[in-house]
Amino acid sequence: MSAGEANPIRDAQTTAIAGAVTATQPGLMTYRILHIGGRVLLYALLIIVGMTMLLPLLWMISTSLKHPGEIFILPPKWLPNPPQWGNYVQLFDVLPFGLFVFNSIKIAVLATVGALLSCSMAAFAFARMRFPGRNFIFAVALSTLMIPFHVTLIPLFALYRDLGWLGTHLPLTVPFFFGAAFGIFLMRQFYLTIPQELVEAARIDGCNFIQIYYRIFLPLSKPALATLGIFTFLGSWNNLMGPLIFLTKVESMTVTLGLTLLTGQTGGRWELIQAGAVISILPIIVMFFLGQEHFIQGIARTGLKG
Repeated sequence: MSAGEANPIRDAQTTAIAGAVTATQPGLMTYRILHIGGRVLLYALLIIVGMTMLLPLLWMISTSLKHPGEIFILPPKWLPNPPQWGNYVQLFDVLPFGLFVFNSIKIAVLATVGALLSCSMAAFAFARMRFPGRNFIFAVALSTLMIPFHVTLIPLFALYRDLGWLGTHLPLTVPFFFGAAFGIFLMRQFYLTIPQELVEAARIDGCNFIQIYYRIFLPLSKPALATLGIFTFLGSWNNLMGPLIFLTKVESMTVTLGLTLLTGQTGGRWELIQAGAVISILPIIVMFFLGQEHFIQGIARTGLKG
């Protein structure tokens, strides 16, 4: 059969394939429409939920810029006209709020540094070193998570009083340099995801455990360290019970304690209280955006091995 002649078999196959493609096009178009529509609905739902969660934050910022007479009017006025930027200036006139912010940053930074050092070292020992009673000691450390802070509050107060630490920032910073059960557990779980071959190769090269810790494990543990650092910073920054019990002088107070003091001294000046709340969340937002990439990786990778 020459090239120019018709091939009945080939023509039949071509017709069948074309018919199959034509028959599947409506189904394919329907799938694409449903897929795109589903994604649009998902994004719309996420936007609605996100905006709902942002409403308290937006209301706090709006209230901090309002005149006292505009706060409780109905319907609510979201955009103050004109914005009362003087509320923030008045906040620092009523109380030494700048000193409160400095104290909170100082305590949170020291607590974060202490937790990162102590928890990373203790977790390395539990994850990679072999010593008698390792699992028992780790279980005892984890069991402390079940002890409420209020149970140990009176013994801690008596201890810090005898040490002469009351009224200082030492009770809020020094304990973090001795490790915390949650931080040790978090770092240990991350260390277990690091291949043992790296440790064996380092031992062959002559590295001891200290060198393996700071040359291999610490560089590879940035996501877990960022996660622990953010958790510790937030916990220390938002801590109210500790400063309320251990701090007795105005010049040593933190932001959280300053906000409670502001509530009592201003007689319910909500524009000043909300201005202080806005200032108090700024370091948290900045820290999260700076470490969000490592934070997400640390949450995703921690705990993959038991």
